[in-house]
Amino acid sequence: MLGFLVRRLGQGVLVLVLISLITFFLINLAPGGPSSASRFETTAEERIALNKQLGLDQPLVSRYGQWAGNLVQGDFGVTLNGGQPIGPILRQRLGNTAQLALSALLLSVVIGIPLGILTAMRRNSVLDHVTNTITTLGMSIPDFWTGIMAILLFSVVWKVLPSSGLYDASAGFSLVGWLRHMILPAGVLAFVMLPNLVRFTRSSLLEVLGMDYLRTARAKGVGERRVISKHALRNALVPIIAMVGLILPALLSGSVIIESVFGLPGMGRLAVDAALGRDYNTIMAVTLVAGAVVIVTNLLIDLTYSVVDPRIRHD
Repeated sequence: MLGFLVRRLGQGVLVLVLISLITFFLINLAPGGPSSASRFETTAEERIALNKQLGLDQPLVSRYGQWAGNLVQGDFGVTLNGGQPIGPILRQRLGNTAQLALSALLLSVVIGIPLGILTAMRRNSVLDHVTNTITTLGMSIPDFWTGIMAILLFSVVWKVLPSSGLYDASAGFSLVGWLRHMILPAGVLAFVMLPNLVRFTRSSLLEVLGMDYLRTARAKGVGERRVISKHALRNALVPIIAMVGLILPALLSGSVIIESVFGLPGMGRLAVDAALGRDYNTIMAVTLVAGAVVIVTNLLIDLTYSVVDPRIRHD
């Protein structure tokens, strides 16, 4: 197990280095820059002076080495369009995105896995057909459209839920206020993720239900509920857990759109603002943190396999 952890952590560090290299050189090769994004009427002389002030006139390799050296010391640098330290901004935005992503993931798992099990147990029933129709609809509709429709219905027409923010600033933070603000964005993000989880759970369980050892259990008089809960579900859980791990990167990318639609100050909006302002340092920080979150989560998912199925060992 220790060897597995060391090997996976080493691979994770290598992946992060490759991500940083590719991202750094791609964003610097793109046309424009912080000087062109700050003011359109900037003259060529002013742009040269600003690039020199920001250190952007140095060779790319030298700048990457300097950036990597600061990162090793835990310094993400400062924003190019304001000079603010990126570390505190990143911590605050990451916390907001984590609230959204974990709420959506919890909703997806709590609703998606039981619904997938029910549709597998009642294959070709009315519930199965209705669920297939809804999941197909969920996979076909863009998440920004779903978000806008949710705001129109629940915030504009019925006026029962707020359309933006994390809580009511005038009333201060409260759990009820946070829940009211989180229902719409987390619900929309979960609705986008839910179809894949329902369908994967259904197909995974159907595949296990057709195996010989379950027919033997039924022939011995074991009840259908016990067959599913004690035997089938345990074997079907491993690929379902893998699917949950694959959902996380989709949650992070989906949060970019959902945070923009619902006005949430998270990592997604920070990435969009940084890209529009050609803020190289912030783009690098957001990309690396998102990559690290995905790598750590996948490692935790792999470790969970051996807990669910003792036959799986990590050497």
